[in-house]
Amino acid sequence: MSGDAELTEPIDPDVDLHVLAHQSELARSHGAILLVIALGGGLGALARFGMGKWLPSEPGRFPWGTFLTNVVGCLLIGVLMVLVTEVLQAHPLVRPFFGVGVLGGFTTFSTYAVETQGLLEPGTVVLAFGYLAGTLVAALLAVLAGVWLTRSFTKAPVEVTA
Repeated sequence: MSGDAELTEPIDPDVDLHVLAHQSELARSHGAILLVIALGGGLGALARFGMGKWLPSEPGRFPWGTFLTNVVGCLLIGVLMVLVTEVLQAHPLVRPFFGVGVLGGFTTFSTYAVETQGLLEPGTVVLAFGYLAGTLVAALLAVLAGVWLTRSFTKAPVEVTA
């Protein structure tokens, strides 16, 4: 696709901004989505704050609080996505509220990056790279585990691709 074609492609393929009725539809639906994302994000950030208080990070040590926050959040996103796309007939605002809002506010990959950088000191470089790779691998495996477990418990179909 050329650069010019990308600029003319609609952001939302169901909405044509040249049609007046679609313009108001876009404002209504996106306003509700932004509201539930903001509310969910606040709740997720509070949960992350609680996890940080329970397992605070100490300089030069493995940041268990951030690690567990991100891994648990990734496990839950795997569960959520199977539930809202394969199992339940969910309201259109459920996924933005929980997926983008709550779990987006709960997980903290920016803190993960800052903590990794902070561990790049003499004596903790190996720990930094262990944390960097370990979090990535554990988070990806957690998503897969969430998907697999949810499909197993709900008997949702499992796609096998060759």
